[in-house]
Amino acid sequence: MNVSNPLSIPLVFHPIYSQLDLPNRHRFPIEKYQAIYDRLTSLGVPTCQFHQPHALAPAQLARVYSPEYVNALTGGGLESKAMRRIGFPWSEQLITRSLTAVAGTVLTSSLALEHGKALNLTGGYHHAFANFGSGFCLFNDLYLAALNMLQMPTINKVLIFDCDVHQGDGTAKLASNNPKVFTVSIHGEKNFPHRKQVSDLDFPLTKGTEDSEYLHTVEHALDLAFSTFKPDAVIYDAGVDIHINDDLGHLNISTQGVYARDCMVFDACKKYGVPVAAVIGGGYQRDIDALVDVHLQLYRAAGVIA
Repeated sequence: MNVSNPLSIPLVFHPIYSQLDLPNRHRFPIEKYQAIYDRLTSLGVPTCQFHQPHALAPAQLARVYSPEYVNALTGGGLESKAMRRIGFPWSEQLITRSLTAVAGTVLTSSLALEHGKALNLTGGYHHAFANFGSGFCLFNDLYLAALNMLQMPTINKVLIFDCDVHQGDGTAKLASNNPKVFTVSIHGEKNFPHRKQVSDLDFPLTKGTEDSEYLHTVEHALDLAFSTFKPDAVIYDAGVDIHINDDLGHLNISTQGVYARDCMVFDACKKYGVPVAAVIGGGYQRDIDALVDVHLQLYRAAGVIA
């Protein structure tokens, strides 16, 4: 695995990640994906380092998830109550954007196996279940990427290490009967979703948790996950809604704390010699520039930028 040269770390992006017309003051910061790309290129990351995904076909998703749900959602026939649970108004644009974003995480997982490390500029749609979407998540990209990694003969076990402030409930449920996929969730105890699922390892945190306790928890979770499961590959959800300034997080983690967490995950993967595919997860500050600053910690920790 060649990850010593920052140019060898593949990044995955498509402009459609930020192309979704939403109602005024909608809670989802759709602009952030393009803003992260713009910031990375302004810091000197060459455009040739970015790989562009092609949208998955609904039939590809229907082989893994409920065909009835996939077909109803992609065809515009999902009932309004189910769309409200997702949190977006239905549009062709939404479907194309989602199918491309999910494809981006699958591509990232393939590139990680090839290069040792790869990062998507979106991803972490962990509230999507087999037969319904929730919390801005239509299709679960993390589980799909894990199954993609498992297609490789050298990969027998995949760890999904989820540090988004919201529990990866859809991922936990999807992987619950798959012994080859191990799920870890470090999340806010009193945060969405109100009904939690059971991951292989869950670490619920109290409101106001600060850097020291948080980083100790991450270290403990990594040690447990690697020692008990011994994964061949890792998918990392680097959600930054843990940040002290996040509107939906309720934790008090500093920007430096986010960076330290991301470093710990990459260092653990390096120590155990396993490839890692990272996605950016949640982050809900309305100040997009400030939000991008926090998301950029992932790319600093990975060695993409200084």
